Formats: sequence, structure tokens, C-alpha cells
Amino acid sequence: MKLQQLIQYLHRYEVSSKVNPEISSIVMDSRKVSEGSLFFCIKGYTVDGHQFAQEAVNKGAVAIISEKPLDVAVPVIVVPDTMRAMAILADVFFQQPTHKLHLIGVTGTNGKTTTTHIIESIFQHHQRKTGMIGTIYMKIGNKTYPVKNTTPDALTLQDSFHQMVEKKVDTVVMEVSSHALHMGRVYGCDFDVAVFTNLTQDHLDYHKTMEEYRYAKSLLFSSLGNSYNLAKPKYAVLNADDPASDIYKRATAAQVITYGINETSDIMAKNVKTSAKGTTFDLVYDNKTVPINLKLVGQFSVYNVLAAISASYVSNIPMETIIPVVENMRGVPGRFEAIEAGQDFTVIVDYAHTPDSLENVLKTTKQLSQNNIYCIVGCGGDRDRSKRPLMAAVAVNYASKAIFTSDNPRSENPLQIFKDMEAGVKERHYEIVEDRRAAIFKAIDQAKSGDVVLIAGKGHETYQVIGDKVLEFDDRKIALEAIQSKQSS
Repeated sequence: MKLQQLIQYLHRYEVSSKVNPEISSIVMDSRKVSEGSLFFCIKGYTVDGHQFAQEAVNKGAVAIISEKPLDVAVPVIVVPDTMRAMAILADVFFQQPTHKLHLIGVTGTNGKTTTTHIIESIFQHHQRKTGMIGTIYMKIGNKTYPVKNTTPDALTLQDSFHQMVEKKVDTVVMEVSSHALHMGRVYGCDFDVAVFTNLTQDHLDYHKTMEEYRYAKSLLFSSLGNSYNLAKPKYAVLNADDPASDIYKRATAAQVITYGINETSDIMAKNVKTSAKGTTFDLVYDNKTVPINLKLVGQFSVYNVLAAISASYVSNIPMETIIPVVENMRGVPGRFEAIEAGQDFTVIVDYAHTPDSLENVLKTTKQLSQNNIYCIVGCGGDRDRSKRPLMAAVAVNYASKAIFTSDNPRSENPLQIFKDMEAGVKERHYEIVEDRRAAIFKAIDQAKSGDVVLIAGKGHETYQVIGDKVLEFDDRKIALEAIQSKQSS
């Protein structure tokens, strides 16, 4: 595509030259520049892309999108906001791929990953070729690719969607984080279904207040548009049991379908019963009642399943297809994942990293435990400090013994993190073991028959960030190692 043809989609810009080179790729990372690239200068938190404009030109960039004039030997297109311009031009350059896809976005504090996996499984069972983008990985069909963020930047997203279209994907389900919504990463995405799981405290280091956090998530529902098209209808799927749904209902012009357990909803779960073997409930929809037997454990799993059922149902997947899939789901990596090595006690690894998610997991853990519950928990450094005492209080309130340990301390002193956590607890049935590996080994070594060890906070993550180092660390592998060590001693 020629440069002048591409930039005509921008409303406000100044171009330093009428030269009209062919654009072979668009990039925001100077390390990825090749001959014929259009380079976007993006201001990040720590790095300003404008500093790399000359380097990009040296590597073959034929034009630069910038927020200020630059002294380089290629056309410079100056725009008010390079991030917004990048979203617009990425959508155009990659031929508006989401217009050719059925796109489902899932937002909320907890449950996004599990809900997207369930939806993906339902669509695959319905013989649809799927793509998925989320916390753990990106998938195109059955092939997985690594990701850096829950929701990638606009350029990466549109490129990914384009690849999916090229590979005959027809349905994409993706996690949509509040950061992504606030930063405009999903600008240009033509969502068909927007799903809300729940809203509890998280990311206040970024959003500052719960009101701002709640508002950020409302942007997904407002992005469904203001018109009605029978060929591509839009739906908002909302959790009726969460008060924030009232805000999101007002934020969207799309048709709304609700799900819940307590409040009257379009799709409901009644008579919920959970045990160590799974969960049962009566699914109520369209004046019908169907008994459901899940292999998944806990009330939080019921909410995830209801969200997935609702999103699939409004996407014209019949319940006869949906129900067998949800009943056979066995969980997602790092989400209430049992670590089994023949031991006579239970070890669970879970991603719970908010007060609400930790409380939900510990409530479910209490139903599994015959005796003691050990809860290993930490809080991330350089992140929301206000949730630290809340996390500690939840751990101490529900566990027989809490062990506070390092999560991803990043650049923060772990001792300060522990001090913040201790401010939330008066009880003394906890201890601090800074080294996460040692904490896991200690809890598992102390566990007896019928006990449960919950290792919370990191879930599927295979690393630990300490200072400026990213170290290999997987709670699941360490737990297995600890169990085997105990068995051999």
C-alpha cells in the first residue's frame, strides 16, 4: 500500500514530503524495522519512540508517524496522537480484519481466562475455527503463540486478526483488560459480543479509583456501537449479580442479555451445589430448566460457565451443543489447578491475585479440606498497595495458616510489601517466608492427610520478576518437586 493512500484515513496530519513510498510493513518497535517499514513513534512509560526514529530510518523505514517534526531523510507525518493514528492505520493496513470475524470480548476483574477458554471450546465443538487472545497465550486454530500482555497493542492485535483471517478463522474470543481499554489498544476492533464477568478491587495503582477502573471497562460496551444490523448484531452479556452491570447496561446501545445466580436473569443457575468432585446446578433459560453437572469446582466456576453459555447462546450456538461442552470442561492452566503426585493431601495452584478472587478460591478450598488449609500468598511490587492488607486479611481469615511470600516484587523491597500486608491482620497464625520456593516447600512439608495447600497469585506464570531480572519460576513445578521430595524423605 502506498503511503499517501494509507494516511488519507487520518483526519488531522501534516506531512513533510509528498514522496509516496510503498509501505511493506508497519511497526512501533525499531528492532522490527525492515526495508519499506512505516515506523510509529509511541511514547511509553519508560521509553519514547521518537528517540528511535533515526535508527528506524537507518534500518530501512521509508516514513515516520510522529507527534512532532523530526529531522530525518524520509517523510514525517505529524499527528496529534500517534497511538490513535496507529490504531486507525493498522486497521486499514491489515484490511479491517475484525469486520470479517465474529469477535467476542470478555472483560472483568476475575474469570476472563477461564470464560474465554470455555467459549473457545464451545465454538470448536460447533465446528467453528477459532482464534483466542489472552493472558496465557494467543491461539490460531490449535497452534499457540506467546503474548506479552493480556490484550496486545493495536498494531499487534490487527496483525494477529489478519493472520487469523488468512488462516480461515471465523470466530475470535479475547480477554480485554482495563489497561487495554484505557490505552486505546482495542481501537478499531469490531466487537460483536461484549461479556462482563465481575468488578472487584484491582489495578488501582493505574486507575487510582474504583470509579475510574469501572469506567475503563465500560468502554468495551460503548464500543459495540449505536446502530442495529441484522447481519451483524451486537450483544452485551452482563452479570446481573454485580452492581456494575447497571452502569454497563447504560453504556451500551446493544441488546443486553443477563446471567446470574441470585438476581433474576435471562440465563440463571439455581440450586447450586459444589463438592470436591464438581458442581451441579439447574440451568434456567427461555422457560426451560436443564440439570448441569460440572467437573469444575466452586461457585466462581458457575459464573464463568454462565458467562460462556450466554455469549455462545446469543451467537446462535444451540444449547444442545453448549451443555455437553461445559459439562466436560476440566479447567484452565493455573486456575484452581490440582497438583497430583499420589499424595494424601491436596495442592492447588491458582492465579487469584485480588482480595475477591482469593476469597472465592479459599471458600471453595474450605469445602475440599478435611483438616487444615495452608495459604501461600504474596502481592506484586510496583502495583496497587491498597489491596495488600486486604489480601492478607482474606488469607488469615480463611486459612488455618497463611504464609506471606514474594510474588513478583519487581523493583520494590519485599519487606515493604510484607509490611503493607501485615497492616491488614491482627491474628498471628501467619508467617513470612520471603523466598517463594522455600515457602512452597515449607507448606507442603507441613501438610498432613486431608489438608489443602493453596498456592495463590501466579497461576500459569512461568517466571518471577525480582529487581530487573526475570527468573524462571513455575508454582506448579515447584509444588510437584516439593511433594516428590517429601515422599522420598
